[in-house]
Amino acid sequence: MKSLYCGACGARVYFQNSVCLSCHCSLAFDLEEAEMVAISGPKANADFKLCKNGVDYGNCNWAIRANSESEYCQSCSLTEVIPDVGQPEYLKAWGKLEEAKRRLVCNLDHLGLRPVLKSDENPEGLAFRFLADSKKAGEPRVLTGHDDGVVTVNIAEADDVERERMRLAMNERYRTLVGHLRHEVGHYYWDRLVVGEQLEAFRRLFGDESADYAEALQAHYAKGVTADWQESFISAYAAAHPWEDWAETWAHYLHMMDSLGTACHSKIRMKGAKPEDPVFNYAEIDLRSFDSIIRNWPGLACMINSFNRSLGMSDAYPFVIQPRVVEKLRFIHELMPFLLEEEEPSVADVAED
Repeated sequence: MKSLYCGACGARVYFQNSVCLSCHCSLAFDLEEAEMVAISGPKANADFKLCKNGVDYGNCNWAIRANSESEYCQSCSLTEVIPDVGQPEYLKAWGKLEEAKRRLVCNLDHLGLRPVLKSDENPEGLAFRFLADSKKAGEPRVLTGHDDGVVTVNIAEADDVERERMRLAMNERYRTLVGHLRHEVGHYYWDRLVVGEQLEAFRRLFGDESADYAEALQAHYAKGVTADWQESFISAYAAAHPWEDWAETWAHYLHMMDSLGTACHSKIRMKGAKPEDPVFNYAEIDLRSFDSIIRNWPGLACMINSFNRSLGMSDAYPFVIQPRVVEKLRFIHELMPFLLEEEEPSVADVAED
């Protein structure tokens, strides 16, 4: 994520900001330019207006063109079903999920992956359904998952306490809203990017996805994983089935690229205290080169985790990337559409300007 500034006064703001705390104008994020534009006050940009979900519910801070036929931003346009917003707790949960989805959509856009809403006109599109469990006794729970371009998320995931309870119950190292969304769209992009010409290369790295999925998951939860799973997989869940291995690895690739982009735009440099220490220098990174990415990632991950520990928090990236996982990440990187676009300056070059 690039550094963002108020479109009216130039003060530093965050991706989630809807108001500038310096000049108090209303702000909205323009995805096309990746900039915060002012939509109120004497320096308001008349070319933009706020997404309808921001106007009606206060849970979106993205801009749309003033003359746009759609009332919704590029992220909210992908939402097909929302929970009952008449219930305050559901409205709050939906807002958290949309916030995570906006970061996901921005992440995808930077990689050249620009989803459109699934519809009769776009059967290969993507849609999101944010649903709550029924309060009627005996009704089945809403299951988070992906099916033919539709990502369904149980809004209970937006409850921090419930999400942490689930993380502990499933013995996971990491469980966040944006992580969930990155994982689930990984299944969607497997259909878009792998099926066909890339399938045999996928199978050589991830395994044969034709293995019975339900049986594989049942065995995973019943027997667990072998002690040496980290040698081949980014997470224990990735060992359950090749599809889950792909989705977990895909999510981690998106974690890395978003974090590296943020570090580069923030002009971060880190020198090691000893020659063998991991280092990081934004000016030396080429985000088109996977070798450059994987060489620089350990230093940044170490720094992020060290800051978290200084604040008494758990590691933000509690994972170790082994050589076999590196090759899986490389495979994903080489499928990215932005590599095929007309070459532009790297993130490090842009940060230098």
